[in-house]
Amino acid sequence: MKENAWTRWPSREALGRAGISRPRRVLAWAVRLLLVSLLLWGALTSSSAHGWRIAAGAGGFALAALLAWAFYRATLQHRLWLSLVSWGLLQGVAIVAHASGLPVPALVIWCASAVAALERLPLTAAVPVSAVALGAYGALNDDDVLTTVVTCLGLALAGYTLRLDAEARGGAQRLLAQERVARAAEAESAALAERARIAREIHDVLAHSLSAQLVHLEAARLLIERGADRDQILERVVAARGMARDGLTETRQALSALRGELTPLEDFLAQLVSTTGGAEVTITGERRALPAEASQAVRRVAQEALTNVRKHAPGAKVRLRLDYGLHQVILDVRDSGGSPGELTAEGGGYGLLGMRERAELLGGSLDAGPEEEGFAVTLKVPV
Repeated sequence: MKENAWTRWPSREALGRAGISRPRRVLAWAVRLLLVSLLLWGALTSSSAHGWRIAAGAGGFALAALLAWAFYRATLQHRLWLSLVSWGLLQGVAIVAHASGLPVPALVIWCASAVAALERLPLTAAVPVSAVALGAYGALNDDDVLTTVVTCLGLALAGYTLRLDAEARGGAQRLLAQERVARAAEAESAALAERARIAREIHDVLAHSLSAQLVHLEAARLLIERGADRDQILERVVAARGMARDGLTETRQALSALRGELTPLEDFLAQLVSTTGGAEVTITGERRALPAEASQAVRRVAQEALTNVRKHAPGAKVRLRLDYGLHQVILDVRDSGGSPGELTAEGGGYGLLGMRERAELLGGSLDAGPEEEGFAVTLKVPV
């Protein structure tokens, strides 16, 4: 619900000093010094300024300064009654000063308090109290009626102008604070996204490499339990060592990807299928460089799909097709099926689920499921 402009306080940012430029601060202090000088000049040059009256004037000056400070603090804290009490006592000081033969300090106090009220109080309170101060000024000064009216209107306009300026400055301060919060949230979100990306890369590399090693090492264990000959066992151990070497290579590739250094996608797929017997690669469409995230998604899905073939359908023929479309790139990996591998009972991991999440983060999709003659994995990533 929109706040009523008449009952709304100027914001604390508007009433505070934040956002005020150095030249404006110098100008504000110059105005304050001018007002103090007028007060002192009016008190000291009065015909009745002698003896105890000087001491009383000094005390009145100190009291007026204290009440002005109290009014400033009360309005900054949006405490209406304390603001009105301090402002009313300040009017009492002006009345006493005028009655004591010190008209200039009294007129200065009335003018300054009227301007300050319009600048710092809600309009429902500022308008009547400013009217009281300006009425006292108009009734007790020695100028003609026209000059007095023009002066009062000018003071009222000055107070309201200062109010609008302060509210504009306060609004700018709030927007600046919101922008800082938004930038901090954006930086934190970017950091979290980068951490998630690094976590995905580490998971994908380890899942592919370690699961492949596990296939061969578990097969070697089963061969040992069955009393197989040494050459069969050695073949599995050597294969596991090759997978460990490949894992190190993939780790280096992942680090290069995080640095933005990627080998061409076609070369990567060719190297990947060279380690998988019976795999063939077909590339269609106009070849071009892909964004780093899209390229990594294609690489990881290809790795995960081939790992699953080795694990669940060893010896199956694999067809890998990469199609460069106008608005998306499609990776299709299909196998011809085969007898279940020795580690099929171990169950599947979360590799394909992670690949699907990666694809969805990029606005794409991943479909995986059995077919008549095997298993198919299809990745679509917009580019």
